[in-house]
Amino acid sequence: MPKPLSLSFDPIARADELWAQRWGGVPSMAAITSIMRAQQILLGEVDAVVKPYGLTFARYEALVLLTFSKSGELPMSKIGERLMVHPTSVTNTVDRLVRSGLVAKRPNPNDGRGTLATITDKGREVVEAATRDLMAMDFGLGAYDAEECGEIFAMLRPLRVAAGDFDED
Repeated sequence: MPKPLSLSFDPIARADELWAQRWGGVPSMAAITSIMRAQQILLGEVDAVVKPYGLTFARYEALVLLTFSKSGELPMSKIGERLMVHPTSVTNTVDRLVRSGLVAKRPNPNDGRGTLATITDKGREVVEAATRDLMAMDFGLGAYDAEECGEIFAMLRPLRVAAGDFDED
């Protein structure tokens, strides 16, 4: 996909100036607009890297999560909990991975109503190759060094705590 033509000004900074003139200064408006634009940029870049593997970043995350488990399998409910997504999204993601031969599903013997998702050998190969490619492009964050990436993580952590993603203690 071709990159759009660069503007001669920062449209978010301009919107911030206009916002301040109309409604008063609200730094959070420029911050959220920057975060949302960064999310669009990063998702586009990482999705382009994993697309040749038949993945989206969401499917890649599910595969990685399965590789982190000792047995290579997790209950669907745990996948949703750890990826912080709705059960319907987990089902859609895992079903697409199943159709691609990267994951298998089976009844959970410890939960009569639950289902386990298991990464296949093909899934392991794909996640390793996709991970190499994502690491080679610094997950789209090559404009930042390691310290700055740590600062970004730390800066966004209070927002995640306030949203209830996890208990800080």
